[in-house]
Amino acid sequence: MTLTSENILLIGAILLFVGILASKISNRFGTPMLLLFLAVGMLFGTDGLGIEFNSPRTAQFIGTISLCIILFSGGMDTKFTEIRPVLGQGITLATLGVVLTTLLTGGFIYLIAHLFNLELTFMEALLPAAVVSSTDSASVFSILRTKRQGLKENLRPLLELESGSNDPMAYVLTTFLIAMLGGDGMGFGESVGWFIAQMGIGALAGYLLGMGTVWVMEHINLSNKSLYSVLLLSLSFFIFSFTDLLGGNGYLAVYIGGLVVGNNRTPHKRHLMTFFDGVAWLMQIVMFIVLGLLVNPHELWSVALFGLVMAIFITLIGRPVSVWLSLLPFKGLSKRARNYISWVGLRGAVPIIFATYPMVAELEHADIIFNSIFCVVIFSLVVQGSTVTKMAELLHLSEEEKERGFDFDLPDDVKAALAERQLTAENLSNGNTLKDLHLPADTLVMMVRRGEEYIVPKGNTELKPNDILLFISPDKQAEVKYDRRTLLRRLRKMRKAKQS
Repeated sequence: MTLTSENILLIGAILLFVGILASKISNRFGTPMLLLFLAVGMLFGTDGLGIEFNSPRTAQFIGTISLCIILFSGGMDTKFTEIRPVLGQGITLATLGVVLTTLLTGGFIYLIAHLFNLELTFMEALLPAAVVSSTDSASVFSILRTKRQGLKENLRPLLELESGSNDPMAYVLTTFLIAMLGGDGMGFGESVGWFIAQMGIGALAGYLLGMGTVWVMEHINLSNKSLYSVLLLSLSFFIFSFTDLLGGNGYLAVYIGGLVVGNNRTPHKRHLMTFFDGVAWLMQIVMFIVLGLLVNPHELWSVALFGLVMAIFITLIGRPVSVWLSLLPFKGLSKRARNYISWVGLRGAVPIIFATYPMVAELEHADIIFNSIFCVVIFSLVVQGSTVTKMAELLHLSEEEKERGFDFDLPDDVKAALAERQLTAENLSNGNTLKDLHLPADTLVMMVRRGEEYIVPKGNTELKPNDILLFISPDKQAEVKYDRRTLLRRLRKMRKAKQS
C-alpha cells in the first residue's frame, strides 16, 4: 500500500491507536514503550502489512520537527536548580564523552570491518560511530519518567541533562564527516572555526532567544489562553530555524531555549507544560513509527551480526570507557554511579534519524550504516532500556521517587507562592498540632495530605509523620522551604524571643 493524501489520515490514526494500545503491553511486561512503537511501524511496513514508505528525506524532516519539540519540552521540564550541581559533569559527557565514544567505536569498526566483507577507510568507520555516539533524549526522558525511577547521587538530572544536550555534538560530528567523505572537506582551521560557530552560536542564540520568548509570552497579553500554546510552539521552531540560519546548532539552541523558558515565570505555565508534554509524546510516537516504516526488516539480516557486535562493543566498552575518562576530573561520583551512567547510554530515534543523513547525501555504504544503526538501537532498547530499574537496584542507587503531594498551582495573577513539605517525627518533637510549628505570620497551611486523604487544617489539627503540608506565602520570588533545619531554626528563634 502506498501512502496517499486520501488514506494517510486513516492509516496514521490506525498506527497511533495501535501504538498506544501496545503501550499497555509495555506497562505490564516492562518492555520499553518506544521499542513497541518502532515495532508497530515495522509491522505495518513493506515487509509487514505492505505500507510503502521509502523516503529518508521525509523521515529526516519528520525527525527534525520531532526533535525540536522533544528537546524543547525536555528543557522546559528540567529545573536549573537540579542540574546546577551536575552542570560540569553533564556538559563534559555531552561533548568529550561523545567524541571519545566516536573515536573508540570508530577504531573498533575499522579493525573488524574486513571480517564482514566491508572495506572501510578510517574516516568511513568514524561515520557510523558518530551517528550512534549520543544517548537519545526521547528514550532517556521516556523510560526514566514512565518508570518513575528515583536515583541517588543526583543521577537523574545528570542523565537527562546529558541526553538532552549531547545530540548537537553528535550532529556536528556526523555532518562534518559527511562533508569530508562527500568531497566538501574543510581544512583543520576551517573545521575548528565551524565547530566553534556551531556550538557557540547555538548556545548563545538559545539563551538570548529563550529570554526573548519569555519576554514575548509575558507582554503579548492574548485574550484566549489556548493561543499561548500555539505561540510557544511557533517560537520553539523559530529558535531552531533562526539559529540554524545564523550558522549555529539548532538542536542545542532549542534545548537551551526550553531550559530558559521553563525556569522563568510565564503566563499559564502549567497549561503550557501539559500541552508540550502531550505534543512531545505525540512526536515521539510518530517519529518511532515513521522510522519503523522506513526500515525493511529483510535487509537487516545481512548486517545483523555486524550491528550486534557494534552494539555489544558500545555497551560494554565504548560507552563505559568514555564515561570513566570524561568523569575523571569529578571526584564526587561513586564508582557505582559511574557504572550506572555507563549503562544508561540508551540509543533511540536520534541515531536512526542521523543515519538518514548519509542516505540523503548518497554516500557509499549508506544503507549498511542505516541498517546496522537500526540493529544497535533495537539492542539498546531491549537490553538497556528494559533493565534501567533493575540495574539501579543492583548497584544500590535506586530510591523511591518523591511524588508531588498536591497537583495544582496558583493562577498567574495571584502574587503568592506555594510550597510543600513532608513532615518527619523530628519536626513534631515539640508538639503534633499545627500551632506547635510556629510558622511565620505571613505563611498559611492550606491543606494537609495524609495518604489519599486531604484535610483542611485548623490550629489544633493533629499532625502525623509523613503528612504533606501545602503552604502559601505572599513572597512570589523566593520559595519557602520548610525542611527540618528551617523548622527547628524558627522554633529556636521563637523560644529566644519569648525568653527575652
